[in-house]
Amino acid sequence: MNKQLVAKLCVGIAAIGGAAGAISAQAPSAAPAKAAEPALDMTILHVQVLLDRLGFGPGVIDGKEGMSLTQALTGFQKARGLKPTGKIDQPTLRVLHAYRAIRPVAQIKLTAADLAGQYVGALPKDPALQAKLPTLGYANVMEKLAEQYHTTTATLIALNSPQTRLVPGSTVRFPNLLPASRDYPADMKPEWRATLAALNVDARQPKGDHIVVDKSDGVLKVMDANDKVIAQFPATMGSEHDPLPIGTWKVQGISYNPPFHYNPKLFWDVSDSKKAQLLPPGPNGPVGVIWLDLNKPHYGIHGTPHPETIGRAESHGCIRLTNWDAARLSLMIKAGTKAVFQS
Repeated sequence: MNKQLVAKLCVGIAAIGGAAGAISAQAPSAAPAKAAEPALDMTILHVQVLLDRLGFGPGVIDGKEGMSLTQALTGFQKARGLKPTGKIDQPTLRVLHAYRAIRPVAQIKLTAADLAGQYVGALPKDPALQAKLPTLGYANVMEKLAEQYHTTTATLIALNSPQTRLVPGSTVRFPNLLPASRDYPADMKPEWRATLAALNVDARQPKGDHIVVDKSDGVLKVMDANDKVIAQFPATMGSEHDPLPIGTWKVQGISYNPPFHYNPKLFWDVSDSKKAQLLPPGPNGPVGVIWLDLNKPHYGIHGTPHPETIGRAESHGCIRLTNWDAARLSLMIKAGTKAVFQS
């Protein structure tokens, strides 16, 4: 757990996938150097990896301090009977030391399956144009790999040399989020099993009795029958126009890899002159890879195409999680689970 600093960020990983998902074996010309960014802190990254694995989601794994990491540390500290400082302090490090065998970085030899995908390039902003696409998939393989390892493209660049190729057989450094098990329930549809695997969601999850969405804390908590927190995820919840619906609700159903019914009349920030659209499913769709429907019309818990904005952007009243946290939540609860929304 010793602190190590990476001296500088690399300017890029060569040969990323294009709009059609092709992987080039040739490196493009070096990109212009960007302004210096804070160095990636390997101690912070290690703590983020451990918290993610232990069920206290720190948001994107990026080796940097931030609101989501503070929330995760506070929740973990409370659950372990520590003083809730929200800091990487010595008492917290002593508890995490028990998991020191889990290293912060995994070296993965890429396969053709790792790189495969239906890449769509930059998505158009107009829902009418999005509706014409076969999927609201990843822009390129770099974006896919970043989400698979719960991180950002900038972090992958920082962890690897500029000579790294994204081709079969190449060894790439990722945050160590490989699941211990992909033995998902046999009655799951193959498509959803593939999504869970692609998001590195571990098949072995604790079972929750109810969930609590706390506006003041900015997190969704999964509780057991004794009201003990067994998992916690950072969340975006409501806005001034569509506030969090305070009260006790119920998860009445779960839709996996859902299409999205885009109805402008339901959005205060969209002109009613726009036409309704049925958007295809995909991880970059408005609700990400999953929709957990609540017994309040038009409200649910769902994923997002922008994990880096969790807790920093507004929603239309729904509870928004990262795709990997929303998928993980679906393994912890079931239809009929109580959902308490409180301020």
